[in-house]
Amino acid sequence: MSFSTGLLLVVIALVGGIGITTIGPGGIFVTIALFILSPMLDIDHSTVAGTASATFVATGLIGSIAYLRSGQLAGSVARRAALLLSAASVIGSFAGAQINTRIETEVFGILLGLFVLVTGLIILQRRLRGLKPVHDIDLQSNKGTAAMLGIGLIVGLPGGLLGVGGPVLAVPLMVLVGVPMLLAVALAQVQSIFISAFATGGYAIHGAVDWILALLVGIPLVVGTVAGWWIARRTDPQKLKTFLGGVLLVVGIYLLAGGSTPVG
Repeated sequence: MSFSTGLLLVVIALVGGIGITTIGPGGIFVTIALFILSPMLDIDHSTVAGTASATFVATGLIGSIAYLRSGQLAGSVARRAALLLSAASVIGSFAGAQINTRIETEVFGILLGLFVLVTGLIILQRRLRGLKPVHDIDLQSNKGTAAMLGIGLIVGLPGGLLGVGGPVLAVPLMVLVGVPMLLAVALAQVQSIFISAFATGGYAIHGAVDWILALLVGIPLVVGTVAGWWIARRTDPQKLKTFLGGVLLVVGIYLLAGGSTPVG
């Protein structure tokens, strides 16, 4: 890996970390960058997902601690929901990691492109039209239990398969079933720890985690995540959300058009 490539990854990780705590799914840019630059980094698509997953463990911890201190994760209802969501995510994320090691790079590129495209559409939808619940489920009821387990599986599988974490899908899905926005964001942070940790474990079994690269990317990602908390309190992130959604739409289309041929 050249110095310029390493520096580019550090900058992208720093910006991605800021995005995590200001506008949401900024960490996805780390996965995108690792995939596009994979020939220069001499890694395959499984190592891309495994390495990216390893970097998201720390950001999930930071987010969870922040929401625990601010009170969103206090109380038995929130903790029970977090447990159900995370337990189901473990199954999905580990399974996703195993599936990843059995698919071709071209397929991975297409799936990542679709995920990025959907992410961009979700962000723009939330920005332009808002996000309103279509159900009002009691989290302590049987339906609430089923909803948390179902969302855990639905989010965990692509999170592990692609190395993209999970909050970008988990938050809108939880809001749609009636979970308050702040609680949904808080629960998604806890869930992301388990998705990333068990996905990393699944990839590590196959030797598909570049730990040095994970440190190179993970440290600025964490720094950016902390900086994002400071920035979020002093700026209006709404325009940034629109910009991010537009960028992800373009990147998603690019990956779908040329995802099978990362830049080398």
